[in-house]
Amino acid sequence: MSRIRGKDTKPELVVRSTLHSMGYRFRLHGKNLPGKPDIVLPRYNTVIFVHGCFWHRHKGCRLTYMPKTHTEFWEAKFSATEKRDRQNKSTLRKLGWSVFTVWECATADREALKPMLIRCLTSS
Repeated sequence: MSRIRGKDTKPELVVRSTLHSMGYRFRLHGKNLPGKPDIVLPRYNTVIFVHGCFWHRHKGCRLTYMPKTHTEFWEAKFSATEKRDRQNKSTLRKLGWSVFTVWECATADREALKPMLIRCLTSS
């Protein structure tokens, strides 16, 4: 698991390049914000988390499965991740940020990703 990247993942790069091509400018990995959001758009008071479907347990996604071995370990790990995600999002909202999550599976189709990102940024 030490080789699992936390920054600059392929889905994150797709979202970043899509936002950039649409003319949005942003900061990366807000170190001073709870959860260190992947993308911070201060002008829109918005943060975007780009979550992997497996690690963050995207409900109903085909990429979310339970490993067949060491299930107690994985259940505890996934449960802690979900709890931490909820806490970070709640804290960010209390601080006045709009919080959005882009799931890994949504980055496969860039053309479908663009309208979703526009909705995120115009609804904030």
